[in-house]
Amino acid sequence: MKILGLRQRDIAAALHIAIPTVSQKINNIRPFTLNEAGTLAELLKLETHDLQEYFFQNDIA
Repeated sequence: MKILGLRQRDIAAALHIAIPTVSQKINNIRPFTLNEAGTLAELLKLETHDLQEYFFQNDIA
């Protein structure tokens, strides 16, 4: 986010959620939905293969 100059308010606007909710999601208090993860990946210019590393934990059964 910092490198791209994005703030939590920018993420909140893109995801159509409140800024405190963005904070909770970034801090792993609330999970991202698949749609949110996809939108955020586009904003952060992440490659598709990087989604798992950033949004999904490996220890999920």
